Amino acid sequence: MSNCCGLSIVPIRKDPSDRSEIVSQLLFGEFFEIKETLEKWVRIVSLHDQYEGWIDRKQAHAVSSVSVAKNPLPHPQFYEGQFFSAGCFADITDVSTTPASLEQVALSYLNSPYLWGGKTHAGIDCSGLTQMVYRLMGVTIPRDAHQQAEMGQIVSFVEEAQTGDLAFFDNEEGRIIHVGLIIKNPQGQFPSIIHASGWVRKDTLDNEGIKKENGEQSHRLRIIKRI
Repeated sequence: MSNCCGLSIVPIRKDPSDRSEIVSQLLFGEFFEIKETLEKWVRIVSLHDQYEGWIDRKQAHAVSSVSVAKNPLPHPQFYEGQFFSAGCFADITDVSTTPASLEQVALSYLNSPYLWGGKTHAGIDCSGLTQMVYRLMGVTIPRDAHQQAEMGQIVSFVEEAQTGDLAFFDNEEGRIIHVGLIIKNPQGQFPSIIHASGWVRKDTLDNEGIKKENGEQSHRLRIIKRI
């Protein structure tokens, strides 16, 4: 039996403890199944992206007077005394449904603080950013960077990248540890990349990795994928 998240944002933790790290979040209107129940915690799996973790048992049954919508909110809203982040499936009738471009959606997250496991403008991580941008464009992709890297078609060269392509970066062991969303630069050879590193920022992507405004090179490029 599936359950529906009735709070704006519910942290999903790695272990059943308030001291455990937040690995993701449930947003209003996302459905989930309960796999295990403890006194204060329940282990759940999100039906949106199959992500598993623990949430507070009280938050598993919270309800709201706001109905669940078919499509996610395009931007944050306060409604009937409740805050809803972009990506929540809240039925708010006075919200504009004018579609935005992928670039506009991605840019709306600029300067949002980095938060491990976050999925909202109030705090977001690198793969949460790419997942939410694609959600707001009507496309479902997995939660973690290494899972996202398994999707799509390979883009052979940075110069061939298009807006919306995903760039993945690895560590010394070859493990995918970072992802960003490419924005094509019509005036330059190399595209821009929007990614969450300290905060959501816009940098340059070249053949080696990410180049910041100060010229510092970071995040070694592994692969580019087109979803």
